Amino acid sequence: MADAGISVEGGSTSMGGKGTVAADELRLLIERAERLEEEKKAIADDIKDVMAEAKARGYDTKAIRTIMRIRKKKKEEFQEEEAILETYMAALGMI
Repeated sequence: MADAGISVEGGSTSMGGKGTVAADELRLLIERAERLEEEKKAIADDIKDVMAEAKARGYDTKAIRTIMRIRKKKKEEFQEEEAILETYMAALGMI
C-alpha cells in the first residue's frame, strides 16, 4: 500500500509521517466495532420479535413505532412539529 502513502513496518503502520498506529490496537478497535455491529443486529432482531408479538395481539405496529419516535423527542419539539403539521394541513383543507 505504499501507493497511498502508507507503509507497514514491523507490526505498526506508518501513515506518511503523520504518526504511527499500532496494528494490534487497530485490530482491537475493528474487532470491538464488529462485536457492537453483531449486538446491534441482535437487538434489532429482538425489536422485530416484540413488534411481531404486538401485531399478533392485535396492536397497530405503525402506531407503536410512531409513539416510540414521539417519546424520544422533547415535549416542546414535538409540540412545535405538531403545530406546523396542523398549520400545513389546514392550509391544504385537510382539517
